Amino acid sequence: MRRAGKAAPVKPLEAAAASTNEFPWDEVMAAGFGLLRLPPTTFWGMTPREFERAMSVLSGRANAAPRRADLAELMRVFPDKNEEETTWSKR
Repeated sequence: MRRAGKAAPVKPLEAAAASTNEFPWDEVMAAGFGLLRLPPTTFWGMTPREFERAMSVLSGRANAAPRRADLAELMRVFPDKNEEETTWSKR
C-alpha cells in the first residue's frame, strides 16, 4: 500500500542495478572457471570465503613459515611434556 504524498517504493532489483558497486561476476567467474579450473557445481557451491582462500594460493599470499620469535613464543606458551607425562605406566 502507498500512502498519499509518498514516492513509490523502488523495487529491490532496480535499486541493485543502479548501484555503482556491482559485484564483479565476470572477473570472479573467469578466475573460478579459467584460473582455478573449477567445475560449475564446485564453483557455485563455494562460499565467498572458500573462493577467496582458493584464490589466495594464486596471489602468493600463502602462509609463510613462522618466524623464529613466533616459534619461541609458542614453545614458551606450549612447552613439550616430559617423558613421564607422555608415556603410559605398565602396571
